[in-house]
Amino acid sequence: MRVPDPNARTYDENGRVLIAPAGELDISTVHSLRAALARCLHDGVRTIDIDLSAVTFCDSSGLDVLLSAWWRITTAGGTLRLHHPPPVLVRIIDITRSGFMLGDRPAPALGGVL
Repeated sequence: MRVPDPNARTYDENGRVLIAPAGELDISTVHSLRAALARCLHDGVRTIDIDLSAVTFCDSSGLDVLLSAWWRITTAGGTLRLHHPPPVLVRIIDITRSGFMLGDRPAPALGGVL
């Protein structure tokens, strides 16, 4: 997976950022995505788009990072949206009923369980 360079991210005037991981999102690679998302939140970014068009595989650890980030960002008043997920991730999202990250289902109440 390509590690997002904190100095290369483009923030627009509204504090929005696009992260575009590539390759596999699994137990051995999710640390860089987790770090990039944590850095965005630390920096005050509250609108994050994740372009998954270059992701070739995603397992439950990748989904865990995405769900955890969604929860933290939403709790902080922001939004996280996934764009162009690969078919394997779409299937995992369907099974886990976490389509709210794609914008095609209502988000759960923040006090509830994902």
